[in-house]
Amino acid sequence: MLVPINTNAADQQNNAPTPKTIAKYEEEITGDSQKDTILLKGILFSNDTDYFRDIWTEITAANQQKWKIPYEGGYDPELQFIDLNHDRVNDIFYQSATGGSGGLYYYHLHTLKNDELKEIPLPEQPYVKGEFKENFKVEIQISPELEPYIVDVENRASEYIQLGIYNKEGKLIEEKSSAMVDPIAFFDPVIISKRKGYGLKSYQQISGAYHADQLGTVETIWYYENGKWIVLQTEWVPSN
Repeated sequence: MLVPINTNAADQQNNAPTPKTIAKYEEEITGDSQKDTILLKGILFSNDTDYFRDIWTEITAANQQKWKIPYEGGYDPELQFIDLNHDRVNDIFYQSATGGSGGLYYYHLHTLKNDELKEIPLPEQPYVKGEFKENFKVEIQISPELEPYIVDVENRASEYIQLGIYNKEGKLIEEKSSAMVDPIAFFDPVIISKRKGYGLKSYQQISGAYHADQLGTVETIWYYENGKWIVLQTEWVPSN
């Protein structure tokens, strides 16, 4: 009796995406003044997409010690080597785009000084909030030390009335109605000064009733000092 061969299964196995090297770097990240080899690797979700379902970094130090750092999947992953914790050794800063509608990124920061791998938590904004107020106004609070910003959304009154947030007179239908506050979408390393070195600039979007209804962005400059992130500057940038 002849047994048919499952060619589909064999083809699927042959066509399965394999790990690929996305980028190779030669950087000094352990503090021994010798270049280390860093490979950013990933596995594509399929051969006809740019989305990586798995991403990781493989590090081989000059003394042949090895480490592996796993990351979330995403689009366009990249590493930057910057001294963000100000210990005179470059850290490993990772970002990749989630591909979602909010323009969010995954991000991680690691240090490997003295051959000890540690993750440094990235800053978060605990105070940012947005609330709908009477007469088609949105109150944006970005810091307990700053007066809230008021955004007039009367030009979109018909949408908010249709969505059941306001009535035709501009009175709130729900007393406690919050705008959409996204998590920090993106971090951009920025030079603070020649003496202070690098910090991070974060971008956090606030929308009205849905993501496309953009009200503006909270832009904050952070600096790592004494084991924690401090805010050097924060501002509200309204959407055009």
